[in-house]
Amino acid sequence: MNIGTLLPRHARYRPDHLGFVIDDQRLSFRAFNKHVNCLSNALLAQGLKKGDHVFAVLSNSFELMTLYWMAAKTGIVIVPASTLLQAAGLQSLIANSDAAMVFADVRFAETLKDIRGDLGDVRNDGYILVGGDGSSHDGFRTYAQLIEGAPGSEPPEAGLCDDDTYNIMYTSGTTGDPKGIIHTHYVRGHYCTTFASSFRMHPESIVLHAGSIAFNGAMLDLMPWMYVGCTYILHRAFDAKAVLDGIEAEKVTHIVLVPAQIIEIVNHPEFDPSRLSSLEMILSVGAPLPLTYKEDLNKALPGRFYELYGLTEGMCTVLDCKDSMTKTGSVGVPPPLFEVKIIDPQGIELPAGEIGEICGRSPMMMPGYYKRPDLTESAIVDGWLLTGDVGYVDDDGFLFLVDRIKDMIISGGVNVYPKDIEEVLGGHDDIIEAAVFGVPDEKWGEKPVAAVRLKDGSASDAQALIKWTNNHVGAKFQRLADLLILDEFPRNMAGKTLKREIRQRYVEAL
Repeated sequence: MNIGTLLPRHARYRPDHLGFVIDDQRLSFRAFNKHVNCLSNALLAQGLKKGDHVFAVLSNSFELMTLYWMAAKTGIVIVPASTLLQAAGLQSLIANSDAAMVFADVRFAETLKDIRGDLGDVRNDGYILVGGDGSSHDGFRTYAQLIEGAPGSEPPEAGLCDDDTYNIMYTSGTTGDPKGIIHTHYVRGHYCTTFASSFRMHPESIVLHAGSIAFNGAMLDLMPWMYVGCTYILHRAFDAKAVLDGIEAEKVTHIVLVPAQIIEIVNHPEFDPSRLSSLEMILSVGAPLPLTYKEDLNKALPGRFYELYGLTEGMCTVLDCKDSMTKTGSVGVPPPLFEVKIIDPQGIELPAGEIGEICGRSPMMMPGYYKRPDLTESAIVDGWLLTGDVGYVDDDGFLFLVDRIKDMIISGGVNVYPKDIEEVLGGHDDIIEAAVFGVPDEKWGEKPVAAVRLKDGSASDAQALIKWTNNHVGAKFQRLADLLILDEFPRNMAGKTLKREIRQRYVEAL
């Protein structure tokens, strides 16, 4: 598989079809392909070649999208990273990635100046700034300067094949041991075919993406977009009103959202299902969506809700829109050519209904972590990817996610799963969102604590919410010891709630 052939194909056979939209730029496949060619030829003229790495710390932008499809054509490996990184995290990841060039939002200029001497293989002329007035920073070039005069013709054939690396995506954004997940053209080719099929995407589909495209979850619609040759609308950042307006105005058919974004949309005062009637897919990804919101979406927009559970390392299940009404609590089944099983601590497969670690294998499995064979060996055992998640399958083979192993609370020797308590909290009329975590306790070892966000105008207080929750949980060991009311939850670039940060703040305040 060579995903670099996709854009030129559409530029030849569907040249005038609207391919990519951002802000007021509405580009046909022919026009977008020309821009990608300019960047490709500019980098090749700089001496970069197939197998070299470029690091990108960019927010959603025309330039980041162009970098993705430059990499697909040339074999230059793209390494996208979170724009939430600070100096230490940036230094760690850039150096580890062996990048020859760095593309960065202009606001990172001073940070890059400070760490420039510790970035490994980055060339002296390899710092490219995007946005703002990048020309005022010494030692940097702007994106416009880089591509100036570069031809828009197709770059030389790179000779790409299945095993060539397309990208490296890092799972850690801090110092410590960086884990760079390698995705080959073969892996990304299966993203194209698997998800286009799973989500019923076709050449006339219209995709809107408002989350960060530096997050691997973006590839769930970005790759099948280019495979089928439909229209991709990219927002600079997530805004619930802009998403609602965009779906209605552009007649959007497919959208990928993390639970926190779905929660913001459903609770927005302008949410009206009739405005979203064009939607054929609402995909929830990145974390379990509370059951109450699944049920609300299935009532408001029946036959549109999908949910994906998976790991960037390469396994997943999909809850199809046709099953989401009857298997509401499930995260679906493995797509064709994928496999999932539940194992006990000794690695023995468990029967339906028994809880154990989820593991899987698929054509999308990473070949490994970049320069970390030790981590690869512990993650992939006998060809199966160990997820670190706990779950079970029912008699029909549908997967039910119980929780992360690392999030599990052990209280008085009993396993307490935060997700169970979060589902109870989600049933309270005043609560928008909940996160449950364990904190140390002298008597029980650990005890459950919750953080919640409340609806505007709510009169509920912490003690009343604790009492209500403890009257509704299924077992005494699930009772809350404390509860925090927060205005906002800390989130990562992908929009996922950073439960560990809430826990750390709570413990430090004790």
